[in-house]
Amino acid sequence: MAARRYLGTTLLALAGVAALAWGFWPRALPVETGAVVRAPLEVTVEEQGRTRVRDRFIVSVPVAGYLRRVSLDAGDAVVKEQTIAELEPLRSTVLDPRARAEAEARVTSAEYALEAAQEQARAAAADAERAHAEHERRRKLCEQGCISKEELETAELLARRTAAERRSADFRVEVARFELEAARTALGYSAAQPVGTAAERVTVRAPVAGRVLRVIRRSEGVVGAGDAILELGDPEALEIEVDVLSADAVRIPPGTAVRLERWGGEGSLDARVRVVEPAGFTKVSALGVEEQRVWVIADITCPRERWTRLGDGYRVDAVFVLWSEADVLQVPASALFRTIGGWAVYVVADGRATRRPVTIGQRNALAAQVLDGLQTGDEVILHPSNDVHDGVRVRKRAASQ
Repeated sequence: MAARRYLGTTLLALAGVAALAWGFWPRALPVETGAVVRAPLEVTVEEQGRTRVRDRFIVSVPVAGYLRRVSLDAGDAVVKEQTIAELEPLRSTVLDPRARAEAEARVTSAEYALEAAQEQARAAAADAERAHAEHERRRKLCEQGCISKEELETAELLARRTAAERRSADFRVEVARFELEAARTALGYSAAQPVGTAAERVTVRAPVAGRVLRVIRRSEGVVGAGDAILELGDPEALEIEVDVLSADAVRIPPGTAVRLERWGGEGSLDARVRVVEPAGFTKVSALGVEEQRVWVIADITCPRERWTRLGDGYRVDAVFVLWSEADVLQVPASALFRTIGGWAVYVVADGRATRRPVTIGQRNALAAQVLDGLQTGDEVILHPSNDVHDGVRVRKRAASQ
């Protein structure tokens, strides 16, 4: 009985020790892993952009006037020198009762002024005829020697002066007649009571051939000199404008290849950077952060048949390809972490994590080029936590976890 009791105690003690050993034995950490592979790699900058017509023309009226209704619609084709709008002279103002009374009074005054001028003209004509007759009489007397030449010259001077006064009186009659006509015109022509239609019209013609992009002013009415009517352009001459961060703009030289994605059609379109504007501007992001951005202009290099439905102001996603190679040894970017000497990764070998320094080249958001430190097929730990260290046992995390 004592031996059995001793054996049972011993087995129980051994079981407790085994349980404690199993509980405190270090377990393998579950980790996500990725492989080092050779595959194509490219470094890109992606931003939203939009299309725009390269050469656009704002057609405006040359002088102030009354614009006739514009019949063109957005999308209509126009040819060079085609009539796109017509201008009439400005309409007369409406005469209120006081203005009408003043106009009527001016007409009456002009009528009296004309009658006075006509009377003065008749009096001047009588004086001129009398002076002419007196000059003829004295001329005959001078030829007979009855009067001196001085008296003849005095009569001749009087005849000339009265003839000039007669002509001046005739001119005053014409002036008074024109003033009466002007007063009657001001009274008769009113916007409330139009008299006939405007005789003159100014024609506004298209400066170039293209299509109407936007009708700015359609309805008829009074317009001032320089007021815009519509916008013209050639939809086949499109370019892409993209505003990028200034830090990215310095990495995008002219000639950089661009892919236009999510533009509404199938596949992507090819483009190439034509110019990076030298001046930046400030833009507030959706998070309220001020950013310095730069306009980058690119030309579409695909055949026109692939993007015939693309128009002015359409949204596109522009992917600028800064660097690209077809066969690159690369590691997932999430496996990299900073060290004092540069970059490092944890390589899984024989169920343990091994810290290994690496030299990387080009990188993007998903992968990085490996220049030294790794080989094809190496398995690395993705998103290593603080629990991962050199030599720790690890196991690949199950997909369900």
